[in-house]
Amino acid sequence: MVLLNGIGFTHPEAYAAGPNYGEVLQKSLYFYEAQMAGPLPEGYRIPWRGPAALNDGAAEGVDLTGGFFDAGDHVKFAFPMSYTTTVLAWSLLLSENSYRSLDQDVYAKRNLRYVADWIMKAHTAPFEFWGQVGNGGLDHAYWGPPEVMPMARPAYKIDRSCPGSDLAGEAAAALAATSLVFAKEDPGYAAKALQEARELYEFADTYRGVYSDCIRDAASYYRSWSGYQDELVWGALWLYQATGEAGYLQKAEAGYEAIQSSDGSGKPYKWTMSWDDKSYAAYVLLSRLTQNPRYEVDAERWLDYWTQGYQGQRITYSPGGLAWLDSWGSLRYAANTAFLALIYADHLEQNPGKAGKARIYHEFGKRQIDYALGANPSGRSYVVGYGTNPPKNPHHRAAHGSWTNSLQSPVETRHTLYGALVGGPDRNDQYSDQRDQYVYTEVATDYNAAFTGALALLIQDYGGSTVANFPNHQKTTQEWSVETKVNSRGQDYLEIAARIENRTAYPPRQPKKLRVHYILDLSEIPAELRDPGQVKITTAYSQATAVSQLKVFDAARALYLVELDFSGQKIIPAGQSESRREVQFRFSYPAGWKPFWNEKNDPSFANMGNGWVSNPHLPVHE
Repeated sequence: MVLLNGIGFTHPEAYAAGPNYGEVLQKSLYFYEAQMAGPLPEGYRIPWRGPAALNDGAAEGVDLTGGFFDAGDHVKFAFPMSYTTTVLAWSLLLSENSYRSLDQDVYAKRNLRYVADWIMKAHTAPFEFWGQVGNGGLDHAYWGPPEVMPMARPAYKIDRSCPGSDLAGEAAAALAATSLVFAKEDPGYAAKALQEARELYEFADTYRGVYSDCIRDAASYYRSWSGYQDELVWGALWLYQATGEAGYLQKAEAGYEAIQSSDGSGKPYKWTMSWDDKSYAAYVLLSRLTQNPRYEVDAERWLDYWTQGYQGQRITYSPGGLAWLDSWGSLRYAANTAFLALIYADHLEQNPGKAGKARIYHEFGKRQIDYALGANPSGRSYVVGYGTNPPKNPHHRAAHGSWTNSLQSPVETRHTLYGALVGGPDRNDQYSDQRDQYVYTEVATDYNAAFTGALALLIQDYGGSTVANFPNHQKTTQEWSVETKVNSRGQDYLEIAARIENRTAYPPRQPKKLRVHYILDLSEIPAELRDPGQVKITTAYSQATAVSQLKVFDAARALYLVELDFSGQKIIPAGQSESRREVQFRFSYPAGWKPFWNEKNDPSFANMGNGWVSNPHLPVHE
């Protein structure tokens, strides 16, 4: 048992070796690849994801392909996406040595560039920015892979007539931070990102409004509760760092005065940084940039509330030591605070008089990340694919791999969503690893953003290593299913029903050419009677494009086949009816075959009866 400011923590046996921050960082970066929403970059590593949402923006006459899917769904929300971009860029600026020492800088920068490209693409005019692609209601009614989404994906924007200072301000911060990351290695790209950041900030500052008042669909998912003042400060701070222009710092400091808690009692301190609220990050960043004690007062009041307490008040702690703010994404909030606490602790190390606070904040940051990695009463990891007893059923459509548009089918998640931080436990350290318990098992890009940053900072102090030969994906499930049954039979005919089901998952896809073969063995028919042209193939019901007459498969062995051609049919793993096609076909034999014919010789007849059975003896050709 370790005590920190009166908070008890349990270190289970399974956690005795401590966390490998390097492995978790490696996998956390991989998670972002699973969220890519468009054409995929060179060197893409996930075999169960393919290009998706390739018509985004087409109905509105713009190209909005790319970017990140928000969470386990397939909507692209630009507000949390831009926040994620800013934080990932900040982490690279703070801890590039951590990424480089583990050869992860190439993946971190590729992720960053991929999403920054989309933000610039969505900025289609100086005072126009597309803030959402996909309708929340339509999207959440579909539980299937993004590669074959059947629903419409409308796009929504802010402009001068209906602005969004929070959204434009965060997008400006994201691109300004990105420009700093690429300033040396790709100055042309950095200059473009910075120019876009300038324009977006001007839009945010000139035409003021709350974005979710304009993009109404976003209000149900990512409503801007804190308003836009924090993003105006945040965006100005990043532009100041990227340009060195004092005017941006002046804007930030002037705007900072307007940041107030909802009750008007001063600067807020009972919440934390999130996709919505950048106030707390502004405390930390202004303290670092200006060395002004007034900002340190605000930063320390807030961090004291999260650690040792402030004026007799303190954040709720679970019995196992999780700083628990809210049920939805409990680990996300703890990780966000941990990231800023570690940054601020480094800042305080310059002040010998505050060494005690620096230690408290640093230990808090490490402790919260360690809780997520296994230092908790259950001894379990809350990162998919890492550590002891990690989550196996994140609330994530693509990873689940359903082909029937069902949250419950298949029972087991088909793909490992490496590196995803789940929402986490309740205030009593209880967790349910159930796909439909999304408060516990939801994952999101913003959940991982500051978590990734905290890992990189901890690697600087404690080291870490990556896993060799990662990723090592293996196909674990069948991609095509064929079921058959005997519809009817007589002395001179046999009628078979065959049903093919698209369960493709490596990646999910709609094949352009698809054929199924039913193979017959006619060796029992005397050679002098064996004229396959006398067998007539007819269909009673067919969802195939074509059904052939008998074709030679192996003449020497008297093997023939019927080809069920589904080419051109839209058979997609997106629902029970969408994923299936059925054909009922009849073999009619000449009368002279009656004494000899035995369908049980047919390779494709094995195990067939009067009810549907899975039949692996009908080859599928994709």
